Amino acid sequence: MSQARDLADLGGSADAGGITGANALINGQFAVAQRGTSFVAGANNDTDYTLDRWKLFSDGNDVVDVTQETSTVPTNRQFAIALDVETANKKFGIQQIVEQKDCVNLIGETVTLSFQAKVSATTNLDNVKAAIISWSGTADDPTDDMISAWGAEGTDPTLASSFTYENTPANLNLTTSYATYSVTATVDTASAKNIIVFIWSDVTTTSAGEFLYVTDVKLEAGQTATPFEHEDIGTTLRKCQRYYVQQHVDIQTPAGGYMIVPIYFPTTMR
Repeated sequence: MSQARDLADLGGSADAGGITGANALINGQFAVAQRGTSFVAGANNDTDYTLDRWKLFSDGNDVVDVTQETSTVPTNRQFAIALDVETANKKFGIQQIVEQKDCVNLIGETVTLSFQAKVSATTNLDNVKAAIISWSGTADDPTDDMISAWGAEGTDPTLASSFTYENTPANLNLTTSYATYSVTATVDTASAKNIIVFIWSDVTTTSAGEFLYVTDVKLEAGQTATPFEHEDIGTTLRKCQRYYVQQHVDIQTPAGGYMIVPIYFPTTMR
């Protein structure tokens, strides 16, 4: 018997307390991959979860394959997320939602989103953007698809009701070498309940086989991006398991018999 428990629409770091430098995001280096390390046709649809805590958004299904990258990574890094274009001329990106308990102290404050990123070539993937977004609906119950329309090239996607851009997204001018990028915003939307980060390609002239790589994603209080702080893998795994775990139990019972099998989760789940 295989059992999967997914409470994945929420997320946040237990360490995030509004202190500058504390990361409100989970698995910002994409080190944990409980669902697998590769997500291709059938597992890479719009709004699918991929590497733990990270949700794929795309203008259609099978737009990009998603993998846990271990080769094309920055110096002294082990992992990144790789987004490999499969369907040309479509926008795509990744998103993470911070649970209200872990971002309530950031509501009404200035926050900074930072990350390392690169593209395989700038010929087509020449406009990558990042946004800090608020959700003002019911706390911890955001609409599954936050994008109502992707829009034309260079035009920010139209967000669904109760989602609001807190910054004005702009082209970050990525290159073929890893560099750190950041955006800052004051989360001042009335009745904001959750904070969301979104990193995406805003072009519609892509070609199959082009890659966007991202790692070291961090959301913190303040107006300045501070260096990404490495976290031990056990801690990151436990944070991810608050929202999703997989368990496999093999049961054999005698004919006509029955068995009660307790299932223990590795950590208290949301």
